[in-house]
Amino acid sequence: MKKNGSYKRWIFIVSAVLLLVSGIAFENGVFNGSGELNLGPAGLLNNACAEVIENESLPDVIERVVPSVVNISSKRVVKTNISPYMSDPAFRQFFERYFRGYNNIPQERVQRNLGSGVIVRSEGYILTSNHLVSEAEEIEVILPDKRKFDAEIVGTDPRSDIAVIKIKGKNLPAIVIGNSDALRLGETVIAIGYPFGIGQTVTKGIVSALGRSLKLVDYEDFIQTDAAINPGNSGGALINSKGELVGINTAMISRSGGSQGIGFAIPLDLATSVMNSIIDKGYVVRGYIGVYPQDITPEMARVFNLKGTNGALIAEVVKGTPAEKAGLERGDVILSFGGKKIKDSNELHSVAAAALPGTEVPVEIIRDMKKKNIEIEVGERPNSRKKEEDRDENKFPLFLGVGLKTLDDYYRRNFDIPDDIKGVVVTDINRTSPVVEMGLKKGDVIVEINRKEIKDIADLREILEEVEKSTIVVAIYRKGRYSYIEIES
Repeated sequence: MKKNGSYKRWIFIVSAVLLLVSGIAFENGVFNGSGELNLGPAGLLNNACAEVIENESLPDVIERVVPSVVNISSKRVVKTNISPYMSDPAFRQFFERYFRGYNNIPQERVQRNLGSGVIVRSEGYILTSNHLVSEAEEIEVILPDKRKFDAEIVGTDPRSDIAVIKIKGKNLPAIVIGNSDALRLGETVIAIGYPFGIGQTVTKGIVSALGRSLKLVDYEDFIQTDAAINPGNSGGALINSKGELVGINTAMISRSGGSQGIGFAIPLDLATSVMNSIIDKGYVVRGYIGVYPQDITPEMARVFNLKGTNGALIAEVVKGTPAEKAGLERGDVILSFGGKKIKDSNELHSVAAAALPGTEVPVEIIRDMKKKNIEIEVGERPNSRKKEEDRDENKFPLFLGVGLKTLDDYYRRNFDIPDDIKGVVVTDINRTSPVVEMGLKKGDVIVEINRKEIKDIADLREILEEVEKSTIVVAIYRKGRYSYIEIES
């Protein structure tokens, strides 16, 4: 009898334990969708993590993310003329008469930039702003735990203001990558960075607008936020309420120099596309179709018999490009590209650039009031492989303060330069540059140096490296005419 009673007690205890375990399993969601028990390590771990992330408070989210946002200090030596007034002919003549050689003494100063960056890969890759580190001779990265690292530039992209740098470290705190395409107006976002060099700072706001274009760089699709973004925040993180990176802070609009609730971030999808291309290829690969689009005004919509202003109106199709081969024509309106609705020319510009060269992309257009579907085989944007086109004037002492780029379709259109002209175009000139008085102007095309033909920036660099004298004779093309000028150091 005693044995039988003891046996019953054990059955009761075991049954109670099984019921208790089952209740805990149901409470924690360990059963899968088919009602089967998932007690494996992966099942328990995944459910536990999901619960932690779901119930994580905002301070907990920020505490988890801030180790991934770093302080960046860059340094470069800038050479300038001794006085900006030297660009004025009267002042220049006076000083050259009474203070001979005064203007020819180059002045050097150290320019330091302070900003932010985000660790995106645990092996040391950091996303930041191009304008913060481009042209830098030294870059120092300081982690929130005060560790310091020298960084090297992996690659930069002035056309999107994205740069990738790398530090030598292991198991670094990489941030969780989010999806910027999923952002919605009014969604909570948090900006993290190092404004004014005072230390890491966290500010909170909402998504105020999406798809903003400010004409700051060639490829824009900015996220606008009222989370405070100040000088020094550039390159820092914009995260969502889950702690996922959704943007790289880059700019603000302000009349005071500080935040006024209008800040901008580069969408992460664009930033990671640029970063992956730089890391994998060594340069930024961009799609190219060969059209010049423009926005549609209400008057244009009326003339073209369109129902609204959404879409991109094709003003010109470049000869020999994928667009021409696919049959696109001037006056066509592109409504969608690769399945994505196009609202304006800037969006077409960005979407086409993001397309993978060599792929067939479906395009919906309106032509003569009728919708039509065509396919375009995307090409690779010309000169995307040439890192040399973005080299700065410090590499060319004779062209101090001069922006020089290989002439391409973009600059041909901007400066109205014929297709048969080849060379290096002057994209910008600092008003203090000595070449201003020597006759060089913005929009000029350098076609020869010392009777040697110039076809691109690589030719220019090669010839200048061979020059032994301090004076060169430059042949330029300007507004339909050729002329020679002397450039001296």
